[in-house]
Amino acid sequence: MRVIIAGCGRVGSALAVQLVAEGHDVELIDRRPRTRRLLPTGFPGGFHEGNAYSRTVLEAAGIEHADAFVAATSGDNSNIVSARTARETYRVPVVLARIYDPRRADIYRELGIPTIASVRWTVHQIHQMLLHRHLTPELTFGNGETLLVRSELPTYVSGRRLAEFDVDGEIRVVEVTRGGRSLVPAHSTRAEPGDVVTFAVAATALGRLRGFLDKELGT
Repeated sequence: MRVIIAGCGRVGSALAVQLVAEGHDVELIDRRPRTRRLLPTGFPGGFHEGNAYSRTVLEAAGIEHADAFVAATSGDNSNIVSARTARETYRVPVVLARIYDPRRADIYRELGIPTIASVRWTVHQIHQMLLHRHLTPELTFGNGETLLVRSELPTYVSGRRLAEFDVDGEIRVVEVTRGGRSLVPAHSTRAEPGDVVTFAVAATALGRLRGFLDKELGT
């Protein structure tokens, strides 16, 4: 995956190091050249000095071929503008943004950009959302250990009992939206075409849930 990270502070640099260790291609953008010192010696990714909302800088970082863009600078305004540019101008498939002022969350929501607010689990949460992009959390608990995620069920599971998808201690179906109406499934409730299901899932089990859903998504 080709990822561009705007902001090479503690969050951006830590996320970059984690991603390159997993074999992803990472390009960082920061207007402060000294932040490059936060990266380890021999860091294989790229570093670009400048504002992350500058098209010249973004294109130098390879935005036109990026699979994901993460706005993790120290300013909400910069994050909003750069995330919006990545999403609307360059059509980057996955765009995430860090947010400091929760009152701005509605701005991101209207733009369809998932946000991450809590400093303690920012790196972990962004990492999970990048790798499991079809499972954007609706709500998180604690420090991000447990999440609520929603997804339309693949058609191949129609007719199966929803209770079959529960994995003790990892995944549980807690709600189904069917035909515009919400219901709490009974043990005997069976999946129907078009069902949108809410899962309570441990963050460590997102890969397992995605593996199940991706049989239909083909990613």
